[in-house]
Amino acid sequence: MFYKMNTINQKPIGIFDSGLGGLTVAKAINLTLPNENIIYFGDTAHLPYGDKSKETIIQYSTRIADFLIEQECKMIVIACNSASANAYPEVLEKAGNKALVMNVIDPVVSYISQNDYKKVGVIGTKSTIDSNTYEDKINAVKKGVSVSSMATPLFVPMIEEGFIFDDISNAIIRNYLSRNDLDDIESLILGCTHYPIIKNQISKFFNFEVEIIDSGKIVANSVRNMLSEQNLLNESKTAADKKFYLSDFTRYFKQIARMFFEEEIELVRLDFWK
Repeated sequence: MFYKMNTINQKPIGIFDSGLGGLTVAKAINLTLPNENIIYFGDTAHLPYGDKSKETIIQYSTRIADFLIEQECKMIVIACNSASANAYPEVLEKAGNKALVMNVIDPVVSYISQNDYKKVGVIGTKSTIDSNTYEDKINAVKKGVSVSSMATPLFVPMIEEGFIFDDISNAIIRNYLSRNDLDDIESLILGCTHYPIIKNQISKFFNFEVEIIDSGKIVANSVRNMLSEQNLLNESKTAADKKFYLSDFTRYFKQIARMFFEEEIELVRLDFWK
């Protein structure tokens, strides 16, 4: 499927999300695989994906996949739960034998299967929760686990607008998480890559007694394993290159990207739909 050549190994990992949430995955991949070149695409013109139809999410995701394939990415990481739940097969088909593809749901499900939880909570966008993807996949690999899912649609716009670590975000978090749906859970899957940005606030709500499962590190380890299995790890000692594309500029994106990567970030506006 892949030629084992240095030029192939040095090709970038493509990562996409509806906005800045996928930066949590990109950061984890960068920390785990510092030699890897990264191309990130945030579809900020269409965020959030969580309130879009399956057909629309597929349309957006496959078009972005086209772009990442054009950039000769050796791997595409769907760093968006809504796209992972609704468009993974289509992105996989689009990539064909040109790039590996990973979603952010399967690695988390695998992690759950390796632990002895009795009740697991999942929070995410309406699209992710309505798809029942987490519940179906967990039940398929781990019998006896109760999965309680709840949509928290205000979290993404709240985070994208920069309302974090303040009274507004605390009130919204408390309003959702105090509902009976999440009573007696032992772990909580953050079923949206935006949510790790408010992970500490969520953990504090549960008095730090519930394991908060952030997909970033789990996905990064899975990316490393998949690339290693295909002999595609970049072992070059040259400085890794990171490129960030947005379909629309947002004020808060650059601030978060600079904080995550601890360097000046250049953003390029690229809107396929105009």
